[in-house]
Amino acid sequence: MLLDPAPGTAGNTRSAVDTLRLQVQNIALCSHIRPHDGEATGVTYELNEEQKSIQDLVRRVAREKVAARADEIDRTAEYPHDMFELLKDLGLFALPFPPEYGGIGSTLAACIAVEELGRVCYNTGYLLVVQWTPFGAIFAGGTEEQKQRLLPGLASGELRGSLSLTEPQSGSDVSGIKTTARRTADGYVLNGAKIWATNSDIADFILVAAKTQDESGAPLGINLFIVDKGTPGLTVGRKEDKMGARGVPSCPLFFDNARISAESRLGPEGGEGFKVAMEALNTSRPIVAARAVGIAQGAIDHTVKYIQERRAFGHAISDFQGARWMVADMAMQTEAARQLVYRTAAMVDAGVTGKALAPMAAMAKCFASDVAMKVATDAVQLFGAAGVSAEYPINRYFRDAKVVQIIEGTNQVQRNIIAGSLLGKAAK
Repeated sequence: MLLDPAPGTAGNTRSAVDTLRLQVQNIALCSHIRPHDGEATGVTYELNEEQKSIQDLVRRVAREKVAARADEIDRTAEYPHDMFELLKDLGLFALPFPPEYGGIGSTLAACIAVEELGRVCYNTGYLLVVQWTPFGAIFAGGTEEQKQRLLPGLASGELRGSLSLTEPQSGSDVSGIKTTARRTADGYVLNGAKIWATNSDIADFILVAAKTQDESGAPLGINLFIVDKGTPGLTVGRKEDKMGARGVPSCPLFFDNARISAESRLGPEGGEGFKVAMEALNTSRPIVAARAVGIAQGAIDHTVKYIQERRAFGHAISDFQGARWMVADMAMQTEAARQLVYRTAAMVDAGVTGKALAPMAAMAKCFASDVAMKVATDAVQLFGAAGVSAEYPINRYFRDAKVVQIIEGTNQVQRNIIAGSLLGKAAK
């Protein structure tokens, strides 16, 4: 499924960029990317010619334009504005958005693009993911006015968004948040603090999860609120110095009587809003998982090249059976993760939601990121001492893989979701 293009087909970078942009535009006009029909987990998929073309062209652009920047982005931990402009120029931000909002409506195509970019540069692939994470919540719970105001801009890259759920005391426990949105005569007043709000210092708006209260302070449930950049009372803190995913900043947020309009709330007031937040995580998890597949495949690419060139005891490392078996396991695990991720993405495209989607999305994210960590660990081992040297890129894959096991809900939380779908809620 993921064979390299034939030698001599790469062309020059400008040609690849132009071709990919036209390809995305043409697909957007036709908008016929769809998985095979099926009920819930019976959904199947097969990459069509358009998706294969996107895969091939993104791979070429990634190798020719993105790969050379990957180490520098990681080393400096500076936001890659040039890579954002490249993705915008290519029209890649549009991939998962419905045609009515300027996209082509394919989460599967989005996963393909993220994987190919993540294969050479996690941070460039991450630029797509953080742009798409707010999309699911806005599409699921937004009014038509909110959708028209935000989704076309996200799809074109004219707007940048962020999703903020995590708090110091609650981590992956969204129900345990303490940030409040107290109702007033003309809207809500936000108070509280968030951490790990990725892309928040770049974003034009942030989707913020808060516990909604009525005028008297009585709790109503959890909602997401659209908080625009520069809202009085919102402070974006200093970016974290992260071990991985270093090019896209994650910052704490502080709300001190930040006033927002009633029209800023996503979904009905109260408990239904929590479902909107959870659905946003469900639909974004296949895309997060695609990053993990990209990390694993990229680690394999570097490892194969290294062990074929490195010699010991008079032989290439690749001639030793132990090394060959390790690489075989790495390839098997990565392909299994890829198939799980693509199938889950096809379920999203088929309209599967809620309880039918949640365990599959959790499986995809958990399995793919565990595979990425295992593959990256084995890759470092096969590099030997070179694997712990900053001179070689493989340690970057190792660090980025660890991040994916934790973000968007830890893998322990994913296992709870999967177990709950089989056994029901654990007794308290």
